[in-house]
Amino acid sequence: MESALRIALVEALRADAQLAPLINAVVEEGPSAAPPPTLAIVASAAADWSSKTSSGREIRIAIELTTRGSDPAPAATIAERIEQCIATLAPQQRGFRLVTTRFLHSRTERRARAIRAILLEYAFRVIAE
Repeated sequence: MESALRIALVEALRADAQLAPLINAVVEEGPSAAPPPTLAIVASAAADWSSKTSSGREIRIAIELTTRGSDPAPAATIAERIEQCIATLAPQQRGFRLVTTRFLHSRTERRARAIRAILLEYAFRVIAE
């Protein structure tokens, strides 16, 4: 279910009409070869969240937005759109049902050559279909 969720998340982010013009690439494994701004799933981990009748997982996924520039406003705008897209992810997916989506935390850092990175971490609870 972890791989299926990662794929569904990448597909949803790529298909978002408001996010697409703001970024150059959305990739499942980072970093991307495309120039910033890019978005990549950089880590994930899963734990059991099964019931007596259903197989389930709690999956934590870290997504990194990488931008270039000294002004933090464009990166913040993109991050807000990413959060909106994730919050509206359809519950019914191929092979699983998304039960809950929970924002865990974020971290922003400046790197060399005017690179700005925003890490967003979420926990998803899913049940196999």
